[in-house]
Amino acid sequence: MQVPGNPVDGGRMHENIMHFARLLRAAGLPVGPGKVLDAIRAVDLVGFGSRTDFHSCLFAIFVNRREQRELFDQAFHIFWRNPAFMDRMLGAMLPTVLGEDREQMTEMRRRLADAMSAGASLSEPAEDRLELHGMLTSSVSEVLRERDFEDMSSAELDEAKRAIAHLCLPRDSIATRRFRPDPRGQTLDRRASLRALIRHTEGVPLKFSKRRRRQPPLVVLCDISGSMSTYSRMFLHFMHAIAAQRRVHSFVFGTRLTHITRQLVHCDVDAALERVAEAVRDWSGGTRIGHCLHLFNKQWGRRVLAQNATTLVLSDGLECDNAERLDTEMERLAKSSRRLIWLNPLLRWDGFEPLAQGVKAMLPHVDDFRSAHNLESLDDLARALSN
Repeated sequence: MQVPGNPVDGGRMHENIMHFARLLRAAGLPVGPGKVLDAIRAVDLVGFGSRTDFHSCLFAIFVNRREQRELFDQAFHIFWRNPAFMDRMLGAMLPTVLGEDREQMTEMRRRLADAMSAGASLSEPAEDRLELHGMLTSSVSEVLRERDFEDMSSAELDEAKRAIAHLCLPRDSIATRRFRPDPRGQTLDRRASLRALIRHTEGVPLKFSKRRRRQPPLVVLCDISGSMSTYSRMFLHFMHAIAAQRRVHSFVFGTRLTHITRQLVHCDVDAALERVAEAVRDWSGGTRIGHCLHLFNKQWGRRVLAQNATTLVLSDGLECDNAERLDTEMERLAKSSRRLIWLNPLLRWDGFEPLAQGVKAMLPHVDDFRSAHNLESLDDLARALSN
């Protein structure tokens, strides 16, 4: 492998690592700026005289799940075989490099091909294309609705994001303790009736009322740890879509808790997520669910859960801290919420069993346990919020 000179001596190794990270991120791996900096520091420490050491160094930084190994190996083989490969026409070279027909590719290889093809077509003129806009239930095909976010290509993820942006939540309301005048109401309004009796000398004009109804707020807690990266990014689009339709208090957590309600207010989703990225400091890191729930219950619980709010928790339940603390904080959160819904992408597996300590601690306190791994599950969630 021909590797550029030492970055300390003026080479372009750091720049090439950055471009390689962009390729992985475009192909679907959760690679953020923090991992890029870690990779640069690791390469500086390990060195890059051996191809095997260089591959192992980047692999340890960028890969955190078993199913990402094949995608990383393919990207490493293609990119570092020739650093100028991205600037050439990939249409003819891609079958030679991958060594198999595109129709027989796995989902990971297809996403890599889409990512690199997108990099090669940046200089081509843009063509007019028809974009589908409509309800989530009718704007996308059944195949796309049922496909896992983890298995989607870049183009399919873009289409899924457009479908989520046009998702409409059904209206739901709850009765409050306050009343409002209503001639058809079933409750006698004694005060109004007495005031009317003073103004009228003949007869007793009875006044009636009924309970006021209002839409309850929604509180969303989204796990942004490394194991949840792909799903949390798509769920942020979902949070932005529903924030325009009802009162939503949005939070993200990994190793710390971050309030992002103000960042998601922006009408443009790209600008909103850019503000979220600037505010959050623990993207794709570890998970401290119990600690973050403790911070939420202590600092925000009374403020955002005071009006019969429904709470959504998106997490895989893989806790790194003490599970007993998580059990205590989940119990407190459940008692403070009108309804507690846990969204776990691991439910997409038919053989899922609650064996992890974090899952065992959280499960007894939730009112509804759902999956959130594709468009169909988000559509079902939207309907469930009105029940």
